[in-house]
Amino acid sequence: MSDTETTSDAAPKAPEAVAGEGPTVIVGTTAGTVSVEDLTEALMDVVDPELGIDVVNLGLIYGIHIDESDVATIDMTLTSAACPLTDVIEDQAKTATDGLVQDLRINWVWMPPWGPDKITDDGRDQLRALGFNV
Repeated sequence: MSDTETTSDAAPKAPEAVAGEGPTVIVGTTAGTVSVEDLTEALMDVVDPELGIDVVNLGLIYGIHIDESDVATIDMTLTSAACPLTDVIEDQAKTATDGLVQDLRINWVWMPPWGPDKITDDGRDQLRALGFNV
């Protein structure tokens, strides 16, 4: 099995993380020594190469699950299922979490689809600073 699990139509493990209006709320489970909050903070160093904003504030992280062996699985989407930059984001995520977890796996999910409503207020401020109208 590869370090990164890839699925095309899998639903997020925690659908309540994306329900409702407004930005996505990251939910997670922590069984090991690393907290979901610590991992979320580390993932703020992972920047979407096209938009220049981190994947957390873009609302691309739907869930984080850490098992008792400190192996993290991230339920994550992209702004488009056709995005050619998944390898870049996977590499950034591995680098950002190196030393925090024993292994990192990304479960690519496409339902529910990402939309601008999932961007956090900080993400909106960052996009406006770059000249985007959000």
